[in-house]
Amino acid sequence: MDRIKVGVVTASDRASAGIYEDISGVAIMDTLKEYLQNELEFVYRCIPDERSEIEKALKELAYDEACDLIVTTGGTGPAPRDVTPEATEAVCQKMMPGFGELMRQVSLQYVPTAILSRQTAGICHKSLIINLPGKPKSIRECLDAVFPAVPYCIDLIGGHYMVTDESVIKAFRPKGK
Repeated sequence: MDRIKVGVVTASDRASAGIYEDISGVAIMDTLKEYLQNELEFVYRCIPDERSEIEKALKELAYDEACDLIVTTGGTGPAPRDVTPEATEAVCQKMMPGFGELMRQVSLQYVPTAILSRQTAGICHKSLIINLPGKPKSIRECLDAVFPAVPYCIDLIGGHYMVTDESVIKAFRPKGK
């Protein structure tokens, strides 16, 4: 079974300064450990909400670290310092707007302010980047919604073969793939 390399980026001024613990990045890693049967290697970054730093981290994880999947948390709202989607778009060769559309649709079932979220996804080199919200509960809701498509997307861009724990979440791959 392939080993999967996952980049996890928390964009938070306060968490990166040590003012509070980054529970969102941990929530991503814990969720992916539940989803996947593969051996996982996490490459973690906790950085300020600075577009240049986010872009640098995403490029390092995609090119230097060769992560199959890069998941970000934080910086997706409308506040002036929320710049994760802009950083993601700047480094990606292809955008995958369906991820953000589905995440907002799911989140709207729980909170009316989900419409303010600007999560997106895209392809950078051979990595799928997914922007998630900052709250652990929302992270899980969004990942539950979009993750069934993630392994096949990784297949299509030349990444390692992901095997899900089907008792937790089932990946969708077209027949014969």
